[in-house]
Formats: sequence, structure tokens, C-alpha cells
Amino acid sequence: MNEETFGSRLKRLRTRAGMTRPQLGGLVGRSGEWVKALETGRILPPRLPMMVRLAEALRADDLAELTGDERLAMPSYSNAAHEQLPAISRALLNYPLTDDVEPDVDGIVRRVEQAWELWHGSRRHRTAVAVALPSLLRDARVLPRLVEGNDRRRALVALAQVYHLTQLYLSFQPVPNLVMLAADRAMTAAQDADDPRAMAAAAWYVNHVHRDAGEAEEVRVQLAHDTARLLDPERDRAEYGLLYLAIALSHAKVGREGDAWRAWDVAEQAARGVEHPWLKFGPGMVHAYQVTMLADLQKSGEAVRRADALDFAALGSMTRRAFHTIETARAFYAQREYVAAVALLRRANEIAPETTRYNLFARFAVTELANSGGATVRDDAERLATALGVTA
Repeated sequence: MNEETFGSRLKRLRTRAGMTRPQLGGLVGRSGEWVKALETGRILPPRLPMMVRLAEALRADDLAELTGDERLAMPSYSNAAHEQLPAISRALLNYPLTDDVEPDVDGIVRRVEQAWELWHGSRRHRTAVAVALPSLLRDARVLPRLVEGNDRRRALVALAQVYHLTQLYLSFQPVPNLVMLAADRAMTAAQDADDPRAMAAAAWYVNHVHRDAGEAEEVRVQLAHDTARLLDPERDRAEYGLLYLAIALSHAKVGREGDAWRAWDVAEQAARGVEHPWLKFGPGMVHAYQVTMLADLQKSGEAVRRADALDFAALGSMTRRAFHTIETARAFYAQREYVAAVALLRRANEIAPETTRYNLFARFAVTELANSGGATVRDDAERLATALGVTA
């Protein structure tokens, strides 16, 4: 019999992850005192939805690491799967050996631009890009073998962007290994192109993978710093600022407030007067990420106040609008303002349902509130849970 208590297992996993009690509590919408109460046995272990949320925050492989029971599969609501996931996965894993692809670099570049427009401009962006991704993956992977010189470099830059889109499509679905594979291939293509701006974009997306996977902060911050040194801060302002935004987000994630805001200041200055066509880096994006940083720094009240001064509708991307609306809901949830949190999640679902459906916080929050949020939010949370495809 396993004599280790739930509280001791939780403390061990938290220590392994390098988190303080307030940091872990903030990631699941609770306080540091609540985490302490769990660890010391003053309150009973949480119900299954919160147990899953804790496991995800701690990057536990399975619930058994928390529960002490025999190995359990993570519940289906923790990761949704898009209907085209098998086709996209096959396209990424296949090795196209055919040469029956037109050596048309301009054509591939235009197709990639159109795919980015679909991603940012469609309410159901995963469904929209899923139509184009299999053939784009095939053609973009073959093309660099068919051209030389500057055309090959341009083809490799386009290929890196196709991998970025693939990573975005796969994110928050039950294929974390493929998310990492897409990010790694994007960086390899950018390096083969010997294009610092392409490497900067790849580093931004690799940073997302590292943060979501709980990789050491030093690793992802060093990658961003190393890549930034390849850039001209004036000529490459968008990419330079993007990397410092990645650094800011990484520092905020682990509670290094001073370092986070110093990096954010660099990103904010670089963003002035800039609007990148497919990375969508610009002042609106940088200011919107303040809400995420404040929420990660356990300053949910300040995050709410900051969000109130921002206009997410001005962001040039539907998925970004929905994401930052969800991040505002996360701040309200941490404040226990559940009516506002549900209202914002519903708004995010109206803006971009496929952003909301695949967002782990949104899925967790509606499940938790449908079960135990109280009469003022239960019905709305249940309806939203149904819309997101989760079981309340």
C-alpha cells in the first residue's frame, strides 16, 4: 500500500516543478493558502476537474502521480481533438519523396500568406487551415530540394512558416510530441535558410512549447536572448520585440517580476509603429499580454483593471482576440468573480469558438463552475460546457 498522502505527493510534485505555493495556486485559480491546506491535509483532496488542472499545471504524466492510485488516463475533456487531426498528423509524419511539385517559390509564398490570413481571420481557424495544411506540408517540404540559391532560402523560410501553422493547429490537442516535432522542424528550416528573422519567429514558437511543457525557464530565455543577438534591433524591430516578449512571458510564468517587466519594456518600445503581417506583433499584442503576465504574477486584480483599459477588438486576429478575452476571464476567475468569468468565456466562444474549445483553462473553468460554481453561474456554465464539448 502506498502510504504517501495526497498532500505529500502534491508538495513533492510542486517542489519538483520549482513552484511556490502561490504560483501553483495562481495557475489553477486558487490561493497559496489553499495549496498549503491541501499539502498539510487541512482540507480534502479536490474533485476530479481540479485534480486534472493541478496535474496539468505540474506537468504530471498521469493522475496517478497525484492520486497514488493505479495509472489513470487523463480525462477526455483535458485535451480536445479536431476532426482533421489524423490527416494533419499523417501529413507531418510522412516523408514526401516525390518530385512532382512545381518549383514555384512565389506560389508557395502566396499559399502560406493565404493560410495565415485564414488562421487570423476565421472564427473556426483550425478547420479553415486544415483544408490547406496537408498539401502545403507536402509541397513546402519537397520544394527546397528542387531550387537553389536565394530561391532555396525563400523556400525554407516558407517551410518554417508552414511548420508554425502546423504547431498552432496541433496545440492543445492530445499530440504533444507532434507539437514539439513541428516546432523543432520549423527551427531547423529557419537555420538551414540562414535567416535570422525566420529563426526569431521559430524561437517565439519554441518558447511557447517550452512554457507549456514546463521546461526550465533558463532554457527558453537563453534561446530568445541568443536569437535576439542575431538581429538588428532597428531593422528587425518586430522579431526583436517578439523575442523580448517571449522573455517577459517566461519570467512572469515563474514569478520573476522585475525581469519580466524589464523585458516587456523592450518589447513595448520595439512594437511602436509596428504591425507584423502574420506574427501580428504590434502595440496591441504587447499590451494585451500584460494581462497574461499579471495573472501569472498572481496580480489578478491588476490584470482585471488592465484588461478594462484595453480594446481587444482592435487586435488584427480573431484567435488573438479570443485568447486574450480568455486570459481576462482567468484573472476574473482568480478573483472569484465567476459571473464575469463565464460571461467573458462566452464572449470568447462567440469570437473564435475553436480558440475557446481548445483552451485548457476555458475547458477546466466551465467544468468546475458547472459543478460547483453556485446558482448564479451554474446554468450558463453548463451550456458553455456543452458548447465546448466537455462533460460537466
